Amino acid sequence: MEVLDTPCLLLMDTQIKYPVVEHFYTLQGEGYWTGTAAYFIRLAGCDVGCFWCDVKESWEIAGHDQLTLSELISAVNSVPSNRVVITGGEPFLHNLEPLCKALSNKKLHVETSGTSPYSGNFDWICFSPKKFKKPLPQYYQIANELKIIVHNRHDLAWAEEHAALCKPDTYLYLQPEWYTPQTIEWIIEYVKQNPKWRISLQTHKYLNIP
Repeated sequence: MEVLDTPCLLLMDTQIKYPVVEHFYTLQGEGYWTGTAAYFIRLAGCDVGCFWCDVKESWEIAGHDQLTLSELISAVNSVPSNRVVITGGEPFLHNLEPLCKALSNKKLHVETSGTSPYSGNFDWICFSPKKFKKPLPQYYQIANELKIIVHNRHDLAWAEEHAALCKPDTYLYLQPEWYTPQTIEWIIEYVKQNPKWRISLQTHKYLNIP
């Protein structure tokens, strides 16, 4: 019999399922935690639809594996890192309370565009609003980091609008859109003039890892 070592699992249905596009162990490639080992769980479903999205296969909920909490716990427990990143798609399209309870002995991170209500309990919230759908106001006050994807120069001013709504201690990141490399030069100059911002790079793509 499989042994699940999280105490609260005795009180929950470990057969609750989530639509999972992929799950894997790697290094965080972006933002504040760049370079740290983490287990990634990419949930299916997105209501934003950025045209430059590099994981369009995550947009539809249907057609992906439905994994139980038991299966996800086993996968997470198979690696030495205690850090788990829930991403998407848009993970808050799903009720993440059961998943967070099942993994409550881990450091839980989430990456969200903030378009759906918050659920669960996370140690770190990466909030990345998009122009294609307005985020909910609650995310500005709970975000640990704000990450703005820069596709054109107008995105820099748009980033400032969102930064003004965040808590003073929120980490601010500008990240070049991968297929628009000229944005790197704009961001470098902008950060030099506005040092409250940091640059975030998709280092996992440079390193050719998942």
